Amino acid sequence: MLQGTMTAMVTPFRSGRVDFDRLTENTHFQIESGVDALVPVGTTGESPTLSHGEHRQVIEKVVEVANGEVTVVAGTGSNSTEEAMDLTAHAKKSGADAALIVSPYYNKPTQEGLYRHFATIADRIDLPIVLYNIPGRSGVTIEPKTVARLAEHENIVAVKEATGDLNLASQIVAECDPQKLTIISGDDSLTLPLISIGAKGVISVLSNLIPDRIKAMTNAALAGQFDTARSMHLDLFALCDVMFIETNPIPIKTAMAMVGRDTGELRLPLCAMAEANRVRLEQVMAEHGLAASRT
Repeated sequence: MLQGTMTAMVTPFRSGRVDFDRLTENTHFQIESGVDALVPVGTTGESPTLSHGEHRQVIEKVVEVANGEVTVVAGTGSNSTEEAMDLTAHAKKSGADAALIVSPYYNKPTQEGLYRHFATIADRIDLPIVLYNIPGRSGVTIEPKTVARLAEHENIVAVKEATGDLNLASQIVAECDPQKLTIISGDDSLTLPLISIGAKGVISVLSNLIPDRIKAMTNAALAGQFDTARSMHLDLFALCDVMFIETNPIPIKTAMAMVGRDTGELRLPLCAMAEANRVRLEQVMAEHGLAASRT
């Protein structure tokens, strides 16, 4: 079962190219910090700006460095079903343990189209699949009844719930057999509320920066220690919030650069953070004991 703290990894760039040395360092850092899984080339990994070759190479590198020590859930989504199948087949061949597949963006398929998209991939590629429900990015919501239909497929094992809608998440929990489908938070600020209704962990942006703190809060919540988890949640809330002061992954890459864990380089159409927002980010980081210096 996918459970616990799973890091939605950034893709490091240097001089316009993927920085595989930094990717290796970041992968080791995450493993040493005790995270339960690594999730390369998702939204936080700027997957839309990677070439297919780069996308494959990033997955291969993370799998190689992880070397079976933690689960690797490779981002393999696309708005083309054929392309998503190809990327998922490559992830399986590379040794990834599961695939994170976002709902098709731009096309705006119907619920039947969404069902057929995911079911077709699950039929043809024998790899555990995590549905990625993020209408703010894709323009379409995988509705609870569609999630429940998909959960009947043996290869569809989880849903990353990033709708920001606790009511919808509650409907998914109510509709689905927990033995067949795991709910995973896709929003750092909603991890605790989602665990309270049955989620089993988080695919976290903030754990790129502070994996140990995210793991401690998630573990406390999963253990039913809600007073402790709530205290941690409230302590981290401002940091969670500022990580979305601009489009993800702009803030998290900027923060990582501030503490020397990344160059902060992004690919267009994403660009450097506005100065006023950078000042605010520095302030919040300082309040949370994260020393920042301009790079």
